[in-house]
Amino acid sequence: MTVKKQLEFLTDETTSRIVNVNNLVIAGWTSRNVDAMEAHISELEELGVSRPTKTPTFYRCSVDQLTMEEEFQVIGTDSSGEIEFFILSLEDGYWVGLGSDHTDRIIEATDVTVSKQMCAKPIARALWRYDDVVDHWDQLILKSTIIVDGDEENYQEGPVTTMRDPEELISLYTDGEQLSPGTLMFCGTLAVSGGVRSADTFQASLIDPKLDRNISYSYQAISLPPEE
Repeated sequence: MTVKKQLEFLTDETTSRIVNVNNLVIAGWTSRNVDAMEAHISELEELGVSRPTKTPTFYRCSVDQLTMEEEFQVIGTDSSGEIEFFILSLEDGYWVGLGSDHTDRIIEATDVTVSKQMCAKPIARALWRYDDVVDHWDQLILKSTIIVDGDEENYQEGPVTTMRDPEELISLYTDGEQLSPGTLMFCGTLAVSGGVRSADTFQASLIDPKLDRNISYSYQAISLPPEE
């Protein structure tokens, strides 16, 4: 029996589409720039996270972790977000969206795979057809900010080309095949300004300057006490 997560996306301002996601993949250590990847590895090493044994690495995660809610619960105060674009494979081709690989940093220092499963993976409702952006892919920009104690801080910003080309990542994951329909793949993140840290609110945008549009969303991870 295949487990499916049903989600409703917006493919333009007026059109919605209900899809079933049956496979969630988190691609890690995907930077094209070795120095940038080293910077992110060093950020996580400061939190006790071991270096990856290979790059990129593909982590599996339950599709039930996907959410479009603006609030969700986490245990403790040691989790944080990471802006990522994702590729969603459907019967009519690839689509591009925006998400956050929200991760428990304490568990990550012990077991990265388990840490991926500890927190919900928030995603924006909007999708862009991949064929509509592939010709100007190198112009797309990712940007995230966080709000801490009422103050907004820049967190991450850079072109999507900081990460490997999505078709290359797909090929590495599938051994040269197409991504099977129903698969959603997060494709890596940017180095953080000021170090990885928790926040009251995480805000993210995927910006397409050529077509003058963006995908934006924000969310709050509500902390629960580990015990009472």
